[in-house]
Amino acid sequence: MRKYQVLLSCPPMLGMLPEFMADFAACDMQVEAPALVQVLSEEELIARLPHCDGWIIGDDPASRAVLTAGAAGRLKAAVKWGIGIDNVDVAAARELGLGFINTPDMFGEEVADYAMAYVTGLARELFVVDRGVRAGAWPKPAGMSLQGKTVGLVGYGSIGRATARRLLAAGLTLQVYDPGDAATRAAGEDGHLVQAWPEGVEHCDFLLFTCALTPGNRHMFDADVLARCRAGVRVVNVARGPLLDTAALLDGLASGHIHSAALDVFETEPLAPDHALRSYERVIFGSHNASNTAEAVRRTSRKAIAELARLMGAAA
Repeated sequence: MRKYQVLLSCPPMLGMLPEFMADFAACDMQVEAPALVQVLSEEELIARLPHCDGWIIGDDPASRAVLTAGAAGRLKAAVKWGIGIDNVDVAAARELGLGFINTPDMFGEEVADYAMAYVTGLARELFVVDRGVRAGAWPKPAGMSLQGKTVGLVGYGSIGRATARRLLAAGLTLQVYDPGDAATRAAGEDGHLVQAWPEGVEHCDFLLFTCALTPGNRHMFDADVLARCRAGVRVVNVARGPLLDTAALLDGLASGHIHSAALDVFETEPLAPDHALRSYERVIFGSHNASNTAEAVRRTSRKAIAELARLMGAAA
């Protein structure tokens, strides 16, 4: 039996788990790898975590109740795979004496690739072409040229900056918004004027969300912001679903005020089979998968294993 029992609930890492078994073994870890689609429920986590020394977290609800149950048992430390920690009650982890860290700056380039693909796909209506040809038709929609159009880029951390380079290379103009002080300073140093959200959204042909979710920016795109947007705006979200108020998004799609949208993330995941968004053809759906390339998974997973070994060793 290995020294440490570790729960792994990150889908991309689970998908490549055989590659990391030697890394776990080298750190004296035995892995518990449950079958899951996106996340484990609170109930499942509360049942499993007390028997584990460590946890590599995906997008699971790492709530106070979950962490308290783990800390009452063997849980010593947890690592959030990736940068977003909106699903983790960090204050509770600290109060319970659990080691915790995330893995920032691991896949900014990969998510930026996805974001740029979405912008291009919406501009040229590639979803219309794909679906039409599959149905036996031969559609030729007149798309939008990217050159000279304006993108409201919401978020200027590692993902936002990587996305900005791609957008600028395509001849787009940027309006940068960012809620983080450090990121705002970085944006200023790069020469982009950082605007207060939602100042100037009426000038944007695209709104592209790449920022972290915080208590202060939940539903930052709502009915009031939608009313300020120009008719025919295209919306892309590769960050977190709750940044967008789904009701406002649905209203915009229904009225045509939103021309189209590309959504890699949703307020509740996976997207329900009967969700109202599914009735709109002018939406490209993702599966919270923008960071998932083999290269990014390898480097992020090995970083997560190393950090978890460090935290558990320090707690021993």
